[in-house]
Amino acid sequence: MESYAYDLLIGGAWRDAASTLSVENPATGETVGHVASGDAADAADAIDAAADAAPSWRDTGPTEREAALRAVADAIEADDDLAALLAAETGKPLATAEGEVAETAAQFRFYAGVADKVRGDTIPTAPNRFVYTRRSPYGVTAHVVPWNYPLLLGTRGFASALATGNTLVVKPPSLAPLSTMRVGETLADAFPDGVVNLVPGPGSEVGAELAGNAGVDAITFTGSTGVGRGVLKAAAEHITPVDVELGGKAPAIVLPDADLENAARGVVAGIFSNAGQNCVATSRCLVHEDVHDELVERVVEKTERITLGEGSDPETDMGPVISADAQDEVLGYIDSAREEGATLLTGGSVPDDPELADGHFVEPTVFDDVTPDMTIAREEIFGPVLGFVTVDSAEAAIEVANDSTFALAASLWTDSIDATRLADRLDHGLVAVNSFPVSMPQSPWGGNKESGIGREGGLEGVEAFTTVDSVVVEHDDIGEPYE
Repeated sequence: MESYAYDLLIGGAWRDAASTLSVENPATGETVGHVASGDAADAADAIDAAADAAPSWRDTGPTEREAALRAVADAIEADDDLAALLAAETGKPLATAEGEVAETAAQFRFYAGVADKVRGDTIPTAPNRFVYTRRSPYGVTAHVVPWNYPLLLGTRGFASALATGNTLVVKPPSLAPLSTMRVGETLADAFPDGVVNLVPGPGSEVGAELAGNAGVDAITFTGSTGVGRGVLKAAAEHITPVDVELGGKAPAIVLPDADLENAARGVVAGIFSNAGQNCVATSRCLVHEDVHDELVERVVEKTERITLGEGSDPETDMGPVISADAQDEVLGYIDSAREEGATLLTGGSVPDDPELADGHFVEPTVFDDVTPDMTIAREEIFGPVLGFVTVDSAEAAIEVANDSTFALAASLWTDSIDATRLADRLDHGLVAVNSFPVSMPQSPWGGNKESGIGREGGLEGVEAFTTVDSVVVEHDDIGEPYE
């Protein structure tokens, strides 16, 4: 694969920075490319450029916005190298990357269709008044993009914000910025100068400036709960609206009447997809005692069939975690599970294959005899580690599932007609029944509790990037106020 290099995009111009950031393939350690690494001053310049472009873009008609978004979707679908680049910088299998690229294009198409459907309401009132509401773009929106699904999670906000008349300042993820920058080239071609600005760089510089600059009118952040708290605190200085999607600890509840083969497939896919680096990874399986043994046997058998490897290899089922630090952190969670009394069923280490020695691989790992108070049952691991928690009833499963500071997603495996009733009692932003949690352009996405504030995706994505303003028209003359 060729080496990619990108500068900063500010006000329609590509410009260099004082330093550069090298991007490695986490499966091989090889350098994939470089990006200019901006600082707070660069971020401030990008905010100014977005502010200058905001009035004109706000007044651009919905037909023009729709055409630009459709052009981006077409270009993404026609880009034969984008998925390979995404796979190389994140380590994910090529098939997974291709799916992410396809959904990215679908998101731009969905919001292209939304552009001319952003409507207000008329409000019934006295006959001498006409009252209506309008949806207005915030103006300059800042987007802090995560590395695990940089295109899927980043562009969802891009597309919605652009469709509703906002301008963008984007901080691509430092660990995997290249695919976002490549899509940035497409956006720069489709939209007027200054509407889209991209500033890679450290969170302590670029991210801090986006969160704390008074020129930013709204912020969207996807990442860890700890960093999200910092963004919220910084934004509070100027009362800047923030949409945050943070950590997760998704439960997969398997009840006795579930199709166990289907459930086993879903549990394995739900935790080991993207090497467990997924905010909705179903890392804790709450299984009813009546079907515990059979489900565990099926899951372990499927787990041990997973092939580790570099993303471009068609035989690869699971790639590495993103970095050496991430590998150490995941292995630390595995050690803690052993120390706290969980039973290791498979995995639990780095692979001994010498061909994988240069990558940041962790074996797909399954523990049994996990209790709800154990570290691996409570903290987000962000790696390929599954823990089985045995429960004796659906009521107990729901109680354990909801007993978490995180509430982003859950899955429920049952053939009972009570599925929707049980789903209603799960306090999570997304509940998947007989499926692992999945996203789609038409559906809102976001969490409860410490998993986030607000929703992106679907028509709710329009609400994330607009305000509702009221207009009151008085038809009668105002009477003399003081006689």
